Amino acid sequence: MSDISHYEQPPSGGSNLTKALLGGAIAAVLVANVYMFIQLNDLKTKMATAQDATQAEIEVLKENSTTMSVAQREKMASLQSDLASARREANVQVSQVKKEALSYTEEKAQKLEQEQRAQAQKVSGDIAQVNNSVQQVASTTSAKIAETNTDVSNVKSQVESTKTELNKTITDLKKVTGDLGITSGYVATNGKEIDMLRKLGERNIFEFKLAKTKAPQRVGDVSLLLKKVDQKKNRFTFELTADDKLVEKKDRTINEPIQFMTSKAKQPYEIVINRVDKDLISGYLATPKVQEGR
Repeated sequence: MSDISHYEQPPSGGSNLTKALLGGAIAAVLVANVYMFIQLNDLKTKMATAQDATQAEIEVLKENSTTMSVAQREKMASLQSDLASARREANVQVSQVKKEALSYTEEKAQKLEQEQRAQAQKVSGDIAQVNNSVQQVASTTSAKIAETNTDVSNVKSQVESTKTELNKTITDLKKVTGDLGITSGYVATNGKEIDMLRKLGERNIFEFKLAKTKAPQRVGDVSLLLKKVDQKKNRFTFELTADDKLVEKKDRTINEPIQFMTSKAKQPYEIVINRVDKDLISGYLATPKVQEGR
């Protein structure tokens, strides 16, 4: 029991330390509170300043907004006034343009009407001139037609006369048996009959004059060389070359068909001499129209 009831008091030094630490802590808390209070006051001051600045700015903005609204209203009013003025000016210009356009249109219409009248008068004049020309042409044409009819009648008369003359000439032409014993076509005895014979168109006609020379003369597609002439008896002798063959036609007389065959035709060629002069004979060569190889 004595051990339990016995209490030993702790040393006093430990208590002082605790007190000291506690006091230091309190002091520190106080210092911290003071610092916090100072900071809080500073913050309040700054906030108050900021609020004052913000309010001032708000006031400025309000004032500016009011000023801007007034300026905008004034500008808007000015624009509306300018717009109204522009509209009035535009209306005036439109009216002026309408007047000018109407005046221009009326002027052009008048000019067009004048031109139409002038053109109508010109056309009328032209029509009258054309009618006169047509009448003149019709009159001239009628005269020409009458003249042409007269010419046609004359031509018809000439044709009939030519036919009559041709028929008479054909009647005068004679068919004679040639030296080959073949009855020839019509035989012409002079230039007029030769022309008629050519117009008949039954044979090709080549007129020629054959002089007495050393070299043969080409007539159509044959060659002739005059050898002898007896003018008093109208007789002659010549050499004929056809198909490279030479044949002598001796002591022949005028208007006698001298016949010979060639490889080009089935009908005979004919030479007719119409005139005998000194060292010269005249006549024609008649050849068939249809020949082989042509």
